[in-house]
Amino acid sequence: EGPSEWHKSYPIAQGNRQSPIDIVSARAVYDPNLKPLIISYESCMSLDISNNGHSVMVEFEDTNDKTAISGGPLENPFRLKQFHFHWGTKHSRGSEHTIDGKPFPCELHLVHWNARKYATFGEAAAAPDGLAVVGVFLEIGKEHANMNRLTDALYMVKFKGTKAQFRSFNPKCLLPLSLDYWTYLGSLTTPPLNESVTWIVLKEPIRVSERQLEKFRMLLFTSEEDQRIQMVNNFRPPQPLKGRVVRASFKA
Repeated sequence: EGPSEWHKSYPIAQGNRQSPIDIVSARAVYDPNLKPLIISYESCMSLDISNNGHSVMVEFEDTNDKTAISGGPLENPFRLKQFHFHWGTKHSRGSEHTIDGKPFPCELHLVHWNARKYATFGEAAAAPDGLAVVGVFLEIGKEHANMNRLTDALYMVKFKGTKAQFRSFNPKCLLPLSLDYWTYLGSLTTPPLNESVTWIVLKEPIRVSERQLEKFRMLLFTSEEDQRIQMVNNFRPPQPLKGRVVRASFKA
């Protein structure tokens, strides 16, 4: 079932722009033409929180461009569709991207789609310029006050296939102060692994407490009828760069 088997069902798993990657900071190229990232989540409408069997996800109303990101490496605004997390059994690993070989305990992915160019999220997810995902690293530190509303809701979606209402949560509160980023062309990190993602990985992590992260580890990969399997290590390891260039919005 794991990432090492995916190529049998999804040959693209061995493609030329797979994600995640290890970002080697000294090899990232500073690009002065990259614009600052603009995150407009003011009129954000979150709908529900769910356990899809490989992560926990919060979905958003995405019928207009009011909740979007623009600037950065993007030509158009991209609308927020959902965010989800990847984490490990212990703090020594859990993130999908790594920086200079170092993993973080957890990584948040905010998934956006190009609604100027594509009619539906599904159509965008199959196109080379269809999606933009903002990656945010989580590290252990003091409690993150804004994360509590989310971690306190996790008990409602403990089992695979469960969903609960989760309204008026604005993920802007989960972003770090600095929006300096690395960007590269990559893919979804779970099947179908489409090579449709412009990745924007923020340099500055956010801090959460050990207790907050423990709540993610109480989730299950399995549904209520099944034997319980703890949801941990739901990350794909870094994939070969295959000649891609990672650009940085900041001078190292």
